[in-house]
Amino acid sequence: MDIEKRFDLIKRNTEEIISESELKDLLKKKKHPSAYIGLAITGRPHIGYFIPMLKVSDFLKAGFRFKILFADIHGHLDDQKTPFELLDKRMKYYIEVISGMLDSIGVDKSKLEFVKGRDFELDPKYTLDMYKLSALSTFSRCKRAASEVVRFRDESKLSGFIYPILQTLDEEYLNVDVQYGGHDQRKILMFARESLPKIGYRPRVEVMTPMLPGLSGGKMSSSENKSKIDLLDSEKDVEKKISSAYCPAGSEEENGVLAFIKHVIMVIKTDKKEEFKIERPEKFGGNVSYSDYQSLHDDFMNNKLHPMDLKKALSREVNILLEPIRKKLKNKTNMVKEAYPE
Repeated sequence: MDIEKRFDLIKRNTEEIISESELKDLLKKKKHPSAYIGLAITGRPHIGYFIPMLKVSDFLKAGFRFKILFADIHGHLDDQKTPFELLDKRMKYYIEVISGMLDSIGVDKSKLEFVKGRDFELDPKYTLDMYKLSALSTFSRCKRAASEVVRFRDESKLSGFIYPILQTLDEEYLNVDVQYGGHDQRKILMFARESLPKIGYRPRVEVMTPMLPGLSGGKMSSSENKSKIDLLDSEKDVEKKISSAYCPAGSEEENGVLAFIKHVIMVIKTDKKEEFKIERPEKFGGNVSYSDYQSLHDDFMNNKLHPMDLKKALSREVNILLEPIRKKLKNKTNMVKEAYPE
């Protein structure tokens, strides 16, 4: 694969790359650059996580070596969203379901590595660098960096201000060339580019994909049950949630149904050279298939494709994606209960 094709693969469905020229230079210099994504182990992963997992696949296909960081310490620093005594239990759950997601979409894991935060974030040299950056960073700068990710209260914990400092150092201590994340991470990624040179390290390329709208509009969130589909939801629950999802005819604004089809379903279909099939009665136009997202988008925006027909097709595809994950965790209900007790 030539450099342009590798670049296009990384850029596919991204919202921003800082910077594209640096990424191209990196691809010219290295046959196998390295990249990572950090997953703070807080709420239960939902179907929105398929977007980053597909992008992980893109990185791997483009010749990258990739690391998935299960950021346990971060999960506790973020306003104790994960109590310290649950960190190890949630770590096990995250590793299990993320592995299931990767298998579900057919990711080649031979150049993929799972890393736990505590495996390197407690290293003395890492800790010393954390103190160095703490001495160079103001409260207001750290809060601004973390404001889209960390939950701050009127009386915020010190841990939330430390969060972006750790994420900055992760780039260096994971020995990567690129950090990848959702666009909600942008302020932290800019903080990292600004901060690393202050203590003698090089800035990294930052790649961001958009945040998936929730089923009820707004951002899809682990803490909002109505906005998301859990990876272990039953077939009927999936159908029910998607059936009631916000999907106004001829509108794509905050339309989580359309967004998921664009960023997940059509990516999978395109890579497999398959079509997205929508089944409907002859009186409503009969069955129709799409080989590219733009055609589907145009039909939907021009009211040639009814929201309910789109929802039924999406429900089928989501259940296909989730079935291997359900099977993987079928006999591990205790793991789920221990990680997320009632």
